[in-house]
Amino acid sequence: MKNLFILAGVMTMTSTVLLGAAPSAVIAPGATLQKLADGFGFTEGPTGDAEGHVYFTDQPNNRIHRWSLSGELSTFLEPAGRANGMCFDRRANLFVCADEKNELWVVDGAGRHRVLASEYQGRRLNGPNDVWVHPEGGLYFTDPFYRRDWWEHKEMPQDGEHVYYLSPHRDRLVRVVNNLEQPNGIVGTPDGKVLFVADIRGNKTYRFEIRGDGSLANQRLFCELGSDGMTLDREGNLYLTGRGVTVFNSKGKQIEHIEVPERWTANVCFGGKDFQTLFITASGGLYSIEMKVRGNGPGK
Repeated sequence: MKNLFILAGVMTMTSTVLLGAAPSAVIAPGATLQKLADGFGFTEGPTGDAEGHVYFTDQPNNRIHRWSLSGELSTFLEPAGRANGMCFDRRANLFVCADEKNELWVVDGAGRHRVLASEYQGRRLNGPNDVWVHPEGGLYFTDPFYRRDWWEHKEMPQDGEHVYYLSPHRDRLVRVVNNLEQPNGIVGTPDGKVLFVADIRGNKTYRFEIRGDGSLANQRLFCELGSDGMTLDREGNLYLTGRGVTVFNSKGKQIEHIEVPERWTANVCFGGKDFQTLFITASGGLYSIEMKVRGNGPGK
């Protein structure tokens, strides 16, 4: 999440924003962007559980919310460690970038959390921002530095802004990317072979090959656009956020742009019963749009 907060109360409402009429490779015919709820401080971190319920964060108000399959909004966890990016695994563990104390959490279904990482080589992390879980259980997370009002420190704890890998047994934390200006959004392919990382300050997104030990190889430029959060669909299309949602095919060619009527679009995920609904967190609102492609749910 960037430093862009708009404080407000929470309420729900529905509105419709018409998209272009041209046929889309990814959007369902006739689909329109729906505002599901608004009035949040700043929405982030959407992720679908195995059933398709979507969890997302409101970082300024220190909450994690749940949007159910039946369209009901509820608060899952409060306080929530100033939760930012999140990701479910196939065992219903919710991994949370909790940057109130620069930590990476795992949260169970009852809302109990455990700290998985908070330091690297004896110095606290900058502020875990976004996380993706590998099919074998390892975690990749970005650690940029965005100064927060709730921190006492003002200087960046680490010597730069990097990407880290935490091993499946949680006994090994290593840097795997150290040459980006400001890594932010991160997501990998369901087969665990490829990782995408957005350099939001450098305005580029990169593709890496994932090795068996969790290290990365063969970094190459995927597209000339950075991103706050991101997701993939089952066709290999990559969805980047910032000014609306921009969709690239597996070759790095732009194939769609979804306009969102907010100052900033922070993140995106697939959810719903068949993982065929795209959920978008954008400034004070939660949005959705029906798709002709499906996303990748935990264990799916």
